[in-house]
Amino acid sequence: MRILITGAAGMLGSDVRTACEAGGHEPLAVARSSVDITDQAAVQETVARSRPDIVINCAAWTDVDGAEEHYPEAVSVNGAAAGTVARAAAAQGAWTIHVSSDYVFDGRKTSPYVESDPVKPLSAYGRSKLEGERAVAAAAPERHTIIRSSWLFGAAGKCFPKTILRLAGEREQIDVVSDQVGCPTYTGHLAQALVELAAAPPLGVLHVTCAGECSWFDLAQKVVAIAGLDCEVRPILTEQYPLPAQRPAYSVMRSERGAPALPGWQEGLREFMSQIAEVPA
Repeated sequence: MRILITGAAGMLGSDVRTACEAGGHEPLAVARSSVDITDQAAVQETVARSRPDIVINCAAWTDVDGAEEHYPEAVSVNGAAAGTVARAAAAQGAWTIHVSSDYVFDGRKTSPYVESDPVKPLSAYGRSKLEGERAVAAAAPERHTIIRSSWLFGAAGKCFPKTILRLAGEREQIDVVSDQVGCPTYTGHLAQALVELAAAPPLGVLHVTCAGECSWFDLAQKVVAIAGLDCEVRPILTEQYPLPAQRPAYSVMRSERGAPALPGWQEGLREFMSQIAEVPA
C-alpha cells in the first residue's frame, strides 16, 4: 500500500514511517517543512500527486498549555486542517486515519472511557482535538478512522520521560503529579497498530493505547528506576503544580470496538529507554 504520512518528522510520524517500511508498504513522508496542512491548496496538490491508498494524519499542535493562549493557531492545525487532509484524501479515494487524544474527555469517570462515552474537553487543546474529530468525520463521512490515544512518548521528539531523565540527572529530588491517571503509550507500538489498521480500517472512532494505567508520578518513578539514577521522585497533587491547561484527572481508555491490543506501558517504556540509549546525545 501507498501510505501518505503527514507530520512525518514528528515523534509519532517518524515511527509510523518506520513501521510502514517494516511492513513492506510504501511510505510517502510529508513533514511540516514541506507541506503545512493548514495550506489547503498545498494539501490538495500533495495528496493528488501522491495518489495514496491511506493517509495517516500525524500532524498536530501538541503544546497543551500553549493552546490556552493560542487557541486559534491550535485549532487551525488540530481542527480545520485535519478536515482539509481528510477531504483531500477522500477526493482521491483514499482512507484517512486521524490521531486524536484522551483530552477530549473531562476525566470524571472512575472506569476506563470507551468509544461511545460522551466527550467534554476541559482545555483549549482538548477542544481543538475534538474539533479535528468532527472535521474529519464531516469531510470524509465514509472514509475515516479516528484513533484516540494518550500520553504519547517516543524517541523522535519531546516527551515526558525525556524531561524526567533530564531533571533526574540534574537534581537530587523531583516532584511529580500523582493524581492524574492515564495510559502512557509508546509511539513505536502505536505506529505499528496504525499501519496494521491501514489494511482494513474500521469506520469511526477507535481507542488505541498501551495496556495498563498509571499516574505521572508512577511513570516518573519507573523512568528513574530503569535509568538507575540517584534521584528521589516525590508525589504531589495537581493543585501544587498549576499549569495553564486543565488536565483530566482520569483519562484511561479502553476499546469496546475490538481495537488492536498494544503491549503494556512498562514494556513500551523499556523499549523507549533502550532506543534512546542507542542514539548519541
